Amino acid sequence: MAVEKNDKRTRQPNGRSSIYLGKDGKWHGRVTVGVRDDGTPDRRHVERKTRAEVTDAVRELEKERDAKTVRKPGRPWTVKAWLTHWIENVAPLAVNDNTMVGYGVAVRKHLIPGLGAHRLDKLKPEHIETFYSKMQANGSKPATAHQVHRTFRAALNEAVRRGHLGKNPVLLAKAPKVGEYEVEPYTVQEVQRLLKAADRHRNSARWAVALALGLRQGEVLGLKWEDIDLDGGFLVVRRSRHRPQFAHGCAEPCGRKAGYCPQKRRSNPETSTTKSRAGRRAVGLPEQLADLLRAHREAQDAERQAVGKRWVEGGWVFSDEHGRSPSHRRDWTEWKALLAEANVRDGRLHDARHTAATVLLILGVPERAVMGLMGWSTTAMAARYQHMVDAVRADVARQVDGLIWRTVVDQGDDGDAMGSVLGPH
Repeated sequence: MAVEKNDKRTRQPNGRSSIYLGKDGKWHGRVTVGVRDDGTPDRRHVERKTRAEVTDAVRELEKERDAKTVRKPGRPWTVKAWLTHWIENVAPLAVNDNTMVGYGVAVRKHLIPGLGAHRLDKLKPEHIETFYSKMQANGSKPATAHQVHRTFRAALNEAVRRGHLGKNPVLLAKAPKVGEYEVEPYTVQEVQRLLKAADRHRNSARWAVALALGLRQGEVLGLKWEDIDLDGGFLVVRRSRHRPQFAHGCAEPCGRKAGYCPQKRRSNPETSTTKSRAGRRAVGLPEQLADLLRAHREAQDAERQAVGKRWVEGGWVFSDEHGRSPSHRRDWTEWKALLAEANVRDGRLHDARHTAATVLLILGVPERAVMGLMGWSTTAMAARYQHMVDAVRADVARQVDGLIWRTVVDQGDDGDAMGSVLGPH
């Protein structure tokens, strides 16, 4: 590091930093930190009142240069400007439409109003933690604050990768605590009652697939017959069906939300490939479930013949009465009605997925294999189920003689015996 006086500077070799006393009476420092986009040296300037202060500033720049944390030259980003750019131009290239909905809410409803005015490179962990506290004080649930935290972390990680930010302050900020959702799978007896009740309705195989294979709702509704090999005994999860999102279609503003616009138009695709490589997977079919799907296909063929030209052929495995894939809302309503009919405790549709995951772990299927079957990309998801497995293992293990598909005699309300639970009736 060279030190000069009276603004008489000489070129330093190999990009060496320099310090000098300028004609303005201030101390100046210059540090070469890299190369600009046009190929010229990126030489940064700092000025301070004293030599000691400018020496410290130069050394700090040199540390950032060596650690490769110097932000790119040009006008600094604000949090609002970066988040707007990220949500509109960067994130859509990497995630699916459902994830983008969550990102959009976190960015536009929470992050920009709460932190948007900060300069990106001046944002501190304390600013972020104060923001989280205000969110929850204003009524936001801890899970909402945690979702905002994950979105912000992803957005600023990208800013770091692109050189707009030296370090990501979100990584240092304490994330909001979230009470972990208690996984409560259905028991074997409850699964048997659900399947017996489902057998009295159309699309009964839909619930067998959920309870036995653990597919997500969108994955089940997105299944097509081309994805299922009944003779080979497996199905392939390739796509997920999305809840519809709408945009205005009116020429003049109608004053309503987009979903209630008289000329609304769908703004997202009906389906897309599953959200991760882990989600795109092949799943084996137990023989009894394959038989149930064969019977379901025959029933669907009969419905197709009955409605004739009114049938809309989409190849869906679980369609409505006219061949179309049913809405998520209708599917949820049918699940709730099934719980009531089977006299089984109320629960989320996702609890059927919990049941399948827990059964696999109880049966001693290796964690990595369970991850593949369930479409998990990290071991953290399996860990959420483990405490439940330990609690119910002793009780359920006595009954897993073939588990769901064993032949049982279940004296129902009508006193009739029940045969193989998943066998065709």
